[in-house]
Amino acid sequence: MKQALVVRGGWDGHAPVAATDMFLPHLEATGHTVRVVDTPEVYAEDAMADVDLVVQCYTMGEASGAAVAGLRKAVAAGTGLVGWHGGIADSFRNSSDYLQLIGGQFATHPSKHPDECHGDQSDNYLPYTVDMLPAAADHPVTAGIGSFELTTEQYWVLTDDLNDVLATTTHPAPPWHPWHRTITCPAVWTRQWGEGRICVVTPGHSLDVLEHPSVRTMIERSMVWASR
Repeated sequence: MKQALVVRGGWDGHAPVAATDMFLPHLEATGHTVRVVDTPEVYAEDAMADVDLVVQCYTMGEASGAAVAGLRKAVAAGTGLVGWHGGIADSFRNSSDYLQLIGGQFATHPSKHPDECHGDQSDNYLPYTVDMLPAAADHPVTAGIGSFELTTEQYWVLTDDLNDVLATTTHPAPPWHPWHRTITCPAVWTRQWGEGRICVVTPGHSLDVLEHPSVRTMIERSMVWASR
């Protein structure tokens, strides 16, 4: 049996408990024993050397320098790391070492017209397309998945060239936002860090998005692909 570590917590708006519970049966069915914790400080433990896969759903929050160093060391030695949305791409904002490891950081998301906003999360729920790239056609995480539409938060992420991008999304430039042209940025990417594999899927704001067949399939496949 492989060892999977699920780290969940942070901002409750992403329902970290319910969201990760959705994937526990898949982890078990793919040969993992699962340990679930509610703190990233587990990354500082010596036992990380035995972990084959980390599934992280921990939006914002903080992690100590020792925890981030432990995660980086584990991934470099072969531990896989996967996650979705803010649970991996908007975690531990105060740690540049974590951001370098992940290869992308949430910056913003476009919103509706101010006259249509009500001051809640739905202000940022817009229809958009996840555009699958040619590289996705044969990748184990995305093979057979075509471009698809969602109505949810569209993540604008800041990234670097070490990522292998499998899908992108293009942000509009409506007049009520300060940017003046459309912006295309990664929506799904993988990353090799030492001996370890990383996969980030940016859709996943709410449980209904995680239930979308393409989103759920990519996340489940990423767990198998990244696990040591």
